[in-house]
Amino acid sequence: MKQALMEVMRMNRICRMVLVTCFGSFILVIFYFQSMLHPVIRRNPFGMDICCRKGSRSPLQELYNPIQLELSNTAILHQIRRDQVTDTCRANSMSSRKRRVLTPNDLKHLVVDEDHEMIYCYVPKVACTNWKRVMMVLTGRGKYSDPMEIPANEAHISSNLKTLNQYSIPEINHRLKSYMKFLFVREPFERLVSAYRNKFTQKYNTSFHKRYGTKIVRRQRKNATQEALRKGDDVKFEEFVAYLIDPHTQREEPFNEHWQTVYALCHPCHIHYDLIGKYETLEDDSNYILQLAGVGSYLKFPTYAKSTRTTDEMTTEFFQNISSEHQTQLYEVYNLDFLMFNYSVPSYLKLE
Repeated sequence: MKQALMEVMRMNRICRMVLVTCFGSFILVIFYFQSMLHPVIRRNPFGMDICCRKGSRSPLQELYNPIQLELSNTAILHQIRRDQVTDTCRANSMSSRKRRVLTPNDLKHLVVDEDHEMIYCYVPKVACTNWKRVMMVLTGRGKYSDPMEIPANEAHISSNLKTLNQYSIPEINHRLKSYMKFLFVREPFERLVSAYRNKFTQKYNTSFHKRYGTKIVRRQRKNATQEALRKGDDVKFEEFVAYLIDPHTQREEPFNEHWQTVYALCHPCHIHYDLIGKYETLEDDSNYILQLAGVGSYLKFPTYAKSTRTTDEMTTEFFQNISSEHQTQLYEVYNLDFLMFNYSVPSYLKLE
């Protein structure tokens, strides 16, 4: 009787074990099918729910080792642009590599995005306000979601973005090697006219009028009135060009960033840029970069029609009153930018 009771108890234990095992397997099967139907939701840096956002591949891997072995037309285009920069630097090695060691001050235009492993060199008058807005969204850890909700003046506050010159030398070298680096360029003289129109024809830019306008009037205008010398708010484009090509100007101090060459701002002969976007293809190039960063599905580069934008036709008109001598001298100042980024000599120029 005792042996039979022990046998019944043993069978009960076995049944319970089998029941527990079956129940556990059933739970696992349920979780499996749930995961198949409802993939894990990951939160992106902006606080929005994004399904299955990739995070294992860096932008550099996406660019140089794409999952699809066949290169897209966009990837080929950017390879051509990279080659153009390399060839120009090599052909102009004497002038383009005068200073071989970059200083921290040379890196103040390179904005760093740690989360997406990207570095952006901003060039004023080449959509840099909107790109700074985008970088604030990318690096804001959820503080911003819509680039266009960020006021333009806030985008230019230096403390809102971290630049490469704020890192130690080893940290700088690591990021230059490991992060995807990009910049945007524009036809040099169109960018120059845009800078002039913004800084010298707008009444609200009194700081530029005081710092540069008064100096330009004093040097370039004969018989200037006392009011013009005091305000500097009526600089003519011809005077602005004369100021830029004046050897005294170039010896005195570096150009302001709004009319400084891209070569001098971003140092493309010393820093290998992986992507070179162009103002002329701004939307396509920008969204390609965001796609490589893994955020293209929910973040698009802001675009809007701006009726005041400087065009090629406007630029042609501004250069009508510039002498061929001054045109030639000005082209020499911006020559590397024309060559490096494959911009042809404008048809309106009368070079000597």
